[in-house]
Amino acid sequence: MAAESTPLALPVLPLDDEVVLPGMVVPLDLNDTDVRAAVEAAQAAALSAPGKPRVLLVPRIDGTYAGTGVIGTVEQVGRLADGDPGALIRGRGRVRIGAGTTGPGAALWVEGTPVDETVPEPLPGAVTELMKEYKALATSWLRKRGAWQVVDRVQAIEDVSQLADNSGYSPFLSLAQKVTLLETADPVARLKLATDQLREHLAEQDVAESIAKDVQEGVDKQQREFLLRRQLEAVRKELRELNGEKGDEDESDDYWTRVEAADLPENVREAALKEVEKLERASDQSPEGSWIRTWLDTVLELPWQERTEDRYDIQGARAVLDAEHAGLDDVKERITEYLAVRKRRAERGLGVVGGRRGGAVLALVGPPGVGKTSLGESVAHAMGRKFVRVALGGVRDEAEIRGHRRTYVGALPGRIVRAIKEAGSMNPVVLLDEIDKVGSDFRGDPAAALLEVLDPAQNHTFRDHYLEVELDLSDVVFLATANVLEAIPEALLDRMELVRLDGYTEDEKVVIARDHLLPRQLERAGLEKDEVTLAESALRKLAGEYTREAGVRNLERGIARLLRKIAAQHELGERDLPYTVTDDDLRGLIGRPHHVPEAAQDPAERRTAVPGVATGLAVTGAGGDVLYVEASLADPETGAAGLTLTGQLGDVMKESAQIALSFLRSHGAELELPVGDLKDRGAHIHFPAGAVPKDGPSAGITMTTALASLLSGRLVRTDVAMTGEVSLTGRVLPIGGLKQKLLAAHRAGITTVVIPKRNEADLDDVPAEVLDKLAVHPVTDVRQVLDIALAPATNGAGLPVAA
Repeated sequence: MAAESTPLALPVLPLDDEVVLPGMVVPLDLNDTDVRAAVEAAQAAALSAPGKPRVLLVPRIDGTYAGTGVIGTVEQVGRLADGDPGALIRGRGRVRIGAGTTGPGAALWVEGTPVDETVPEPLPGAVTELMKEYKALATSWLRKRGAWQVVDRVQAIEDVSQLADNSGYSPFLSLAQKVTLLETADPVARLKLATDQLREHLAEQDVAESIAKDVQEGVDKQQREFLLRRQLEAVRKELRELNGEKGDEDESDDYWTRVEAADLPENVREAALKEVEKLERASDQSPEGSWIRTWLDTVLELPWQERTEDRYDIQGARAVLDAEHAGLDDVKERITEYLAVRKRRAERGLGVVGGRRGGAVLALVGPPGVGKTSLGESVAHAMGRKFVRVALGGVRDEAEIRGHRRTYVGALPGRIVRAIKEAGSMNPVVLLDEIDKVGSDFRGDPAAALLEVLDPAQNHTFRDHYLEVELDLSDVVFLATANVLEAIPEALLDRMELVRLDGYTEDEKVVIARDHLLPRQLERAGLEKDEVTLAESALRKLAGEYTREAGVRNLERGIARLLRKIAAQHELGERDLPYTVTDDDLRGLIGRPHHVPEAAQDPAERRTAVPGVATGLAVTGAGGDVLYVEASLADPETGAAGLTLTGQLGDVMKESAQIALSFLRSHGAELELPVGDLKDRGAHIHFPAGAVPKDGPSAGITMTTALASLLSGRLVRTDVAMTGEVSLTGRVLPIGGLKQKLLAAHRAGITTVVIPKRNEADLDDVPAEVLDKLAVHPVTDVRQVLDIALAPATNGAGLPVAA
């Protein structure tokens, strides 16, 4: 520790906002009264004592003296660099200030005790490492400032106290930090404090230099970009002059010219001119300029006043539709009606009524493969309009329909605007494909955004979020396709005209295969038209026994597979061309049939060969289909009374089963059925294809018939299928999807169908060739159903008939 020596009496030289450490040499202005008084007092005292005059350098902060000062010797008195009188004073050592005393002159005299700052030898290893660290840090800082001469002087200092006090020259130290160094008597502690202060300053300096470097690089980049843009503008100007164009035209002038030359609606023109004014005020570095340019390009590329002339040859349009699609009479009639009305409105000058044009919004709902998507292109062809398809399957973002706000990075207009832009006219045929597959999540509901698009009363003022100007969609023909009607929101469905496509009859499939599918697949297989011929019997067997669908996709795949097999056999030398395929050749070419009608099977192998099995009709997403219902009774000793339902049934279908059971329990006696079995034994109703969910009320009479067959022991006729809802009183109530169900019964080889009496009017929608092959029985009561469906009882057949 530092030891204290004999007290000294010295005149005080106060230093305002400045600190002098031992070893420092400072010039002081003698014009300062306190400085002159202290120097003169020291000089007077030195006359009677050997050595140079001595003063006590004490920091004075806000009028308060520090507790520690530095002995200073007056080395020289003369003139400073600016000509004022001054004194050169060197700090010698620390003094702890005591009480005041008397002395010559006007200065303040105090007693002070010198502080012993020697460090015992040899120096500890930690102190030596601390000195090396301080010298390294000081050297790094001095080199950055270019003070190479001072570096050598610092490296030559070997005394710990001198090395620590050398930091008094550091300009980055605050007054408080210097006072702390002055008042720290221990040299090692003082050196550690000076090292920490120097290290912190270097760290801050590194951060500041890094920030300054980044800023400078950014400024250099902006300056370089500015210079390059100016050079690019100069090059463009030279090119325009070389091509004879206006040489001094800038980008905003170019947009002014384009907007003025474009044939835009008045409201769109005003909005575009406002954006051009913003572009003039925007700087080259501003991202807003890029947004405005993209918006202007989009607006100028839209066909605001472009429209194609409709083809008003009504007979020719119908001929085009008939040539490209077989069947689908409802859609063809609707398009024909639309063209006829458009023609009459045009002749009478009623093209625009109330700001709205004569567009159309149709919803084509039907099972897959019936030609909904391809029909859109045919409609456009028949009308002479442009065609564009918008795929909506899986779309979950509302911005996909209405567009993004321009403030978003990468903003785009919605799919409707992009479709108009792609079509190049304001009256195209837009096919909204798979509208029932639209979903919703946290980004909004696209189906809700379609409400304005598909509303004929609103879409003449449609606003896209990106464009923010009105777009007239009232002249567009929208065709929306869907497989499942229930998946379309009710509000959206209410804005569209519904056209059902319930599937093709077998005769229609044969015509489609002969006129459309076969020529297309012949071309894809690399075969000429006269090299392979399919007999009508082969096409009919392909449609009836190798595929069972409402559409024709699998039929086309079967034809493609057949032609590939023939082409491969010809290349292998196994078959000569030309070749005609008959129905007997199909098994050898593409294998056995996959769908053999129930009526064509052996009577003992049919599902209805035992009591308790009935054939129903259902509607699925793939069209109509037959649905078998199986019923059984549990052993009274092992099975509990009640009703068990299996087959992935929904709540409505479960309720229908309860109604059927309740009807038979209450009316079984008059039907001569052993209803006691229903009370004592548990009933089990099963719908095969148990992994497929099923729901709906239309299987009510089918379940009633299956239970009645089980109780009576009478078989259900194999050629009979039925559909209808049942009530507790036995009434047969109407159902939906009758056309699809009758088409499915026809495909399955059913010849007799039982339907509700109130659905009799729906038979008008069923093709005549299907009705000719079906015996349809409209009924109002379950008793009529049982009379038609149950075969007469025979002795020894099944369970005994109840008396």
